[in-house]
Amino acid sequence: MTTRILLSMGLSALVLGGTMVGCSAGKTGRGLASASDRNADLEAKAGAVNAHRAEVALARHDGGAAVYFAEAAVAMMPQSAAYRLLLAQGYLQAGRFTSARQGFADVLALSPADGKAALNLALTQIAGGDTQGARQTLERNASIIPPSDRGLALALAGDAGGAIGLLTEVARSSESNAKARQNLALALALAGQWQAARVVAAADLAPTEVDARLEQWARFAQPTTSYEQVAGLLGVRAIADAGQPAALALNRAPLMPTVSPIEALAAVERSARPVTLAEAGSTSAPSRITFAAPREVVQALPGGTPTMLASRSEGAVLAARAQRGVRAIPAGTGDWYVQIGAYDNAGVAKAAWSQATRRFDGFSGRQPNGMAFRTNGEAYYRLSVGGFGRDEADRVCRRYRATGGACFVRQGAGDQMAQWLRGGGVEVATR
Repeated sequence: MTTRILLSMGLSALVLGGTMVGCSAGKTGRGLASASDRNADLEAKAGAVNAHRAEVALARHDGGAAVYFAEAAVAMMPQSAAYRLLLAQGYLQAGRFTSARQGFADVLALSPADGKAALNLALTQIAGGDTQGARQTLERNASIIPPSDRGLALALAGDAGGAIGLLTEVARSSESNAKARQNLALALALAGQWQAARVVAAADLAPTEVDARLEQWARFAQPTTSYEQVAGLLGVRAIADAGQPAALALNRAPLMPTVSPIEALAAVERSARPVTLAEAGSTSAPSRITFAAPREVVQALPGGTPTMLASRSEGAVLAARAQRGVRAIPAGTGDWYVQIGAYDNAGVAKAAWSQATRRFDGFSGRQPNGMAFRTNGEAYYRLSVGGFGRDEADRVCRRYRATGGACFVRQGAGDQMAQWLRGGGVEVATR
C-alpha cells in the first residue's frame, strides 16, 4: 500500500521523521547493576554512544539497526525515558507493533508529558486492534498531542465524529495549514463523506492530483488487517512480533540479560556495533582484564600474573575434587550459560574461576567452560559455566551477583570444557 504520500507533511513526520531525541548519559536514570562501581560511569558513556548510533540508524530508516543499538542502550540504563523512546521508535520503524506498544507505554510511565510517545502508543494500539484503548489514550493525553495529529488518530481509531469535529476546528483556526486540511479530508473520506473530502483536499492539490489522492484513500479505507492502515500511513512493513524482550521490561523483577550490556551487537555484521565499556573509557586494575566482544563481562582479579599449572585430564580433576570432598556435578544438557568474564588467557581465567568458586559455593563442583578467541588482533579467553535451562541460569547468575560477582546469562556460543581441564592445544576463534 503506497499511502505514505498521504501525509508527507503530517503524522508520519512527527512519528518517524527528524531528530528523534537528544540523549545524554547525564540525563538518564540508574542502570543495570554494573560489574563494579568503577564501571558505572563507563556504562553510562557506552549507553549514550549506543543511543546516538540508534538515532543515526533511525535517521537512515534502518529500523533493525536502531532496535539493536537502542536495546543495548536500554539494557545499560533501563530507567532512561530518552533511551526507551529511541527503542520504541526503532520497533515502530521496524514494523514491530507489539514491541512498540510496550515501548511507548514504558516511555509514558517514565515521562507522562511526552506527547510523541502518547500519540505513538495510540497508533500501536490501533495497529493491534485495540481501538477503544487507543481512544482512551488519545483522550487522556489530549493536552499534549497536537490537535491535527490527534484528530487523524481518532479517525483511525473509529471515532469519525470526534475526528471531523476536532479537525474542522483546527482547519478554521489561525493554526490551519495544509497538513491539518489534508488530515480533515482523509477523516471525511474514512467516514464515507467523499464529496466533502474532495472539496477539502482540493484546497491544497491540483485538480488532477485530487482524483489520484481519492483513489488512494478509497483503498486505504478498506484495510484487510488491523495494522494495515497504520503501517501504510507510516510507510513501514508490519512483521510478526513476539513483543519486547522480557529482560528490558520496565520495573519488573530483575532478570539476567541474555546479552551483555557491554556489547549487544558485535555478532551482527554491520558497519558499526554497540560501544564497549573498554571503548567508552578505561578502568584501573592490577591485571589487564578487557571487556571483549561480544557479550563479555569482566571480573577484576588481584594483581600479578597467575602461574599456569600443568594440564590434567578431566578424570584427574574430578578425582582431586573427590579427595577434597567436593561433589562433582555432572554437566547439564541445557543451552544456557552464566558468563563470568573474558580474560587475557586461560591462566588468568583459571585464577578467576578459583576466585569465583571461593566467592560462590553454587559453582563448587561444576565444570567451568571456556573458549579462546581473537578480536581486533587481541587474544582473549571467555569463562562460563553452563548446561542450564534459562530459569536456572537466571537464578545462578542472580545469586552470584548477590555475592559481589559479575555475570550475565546467554545461550551457548561454542563453549567447551575449560582448557586447564582438558589439556592440549586450543583453537582460537577469530572475528
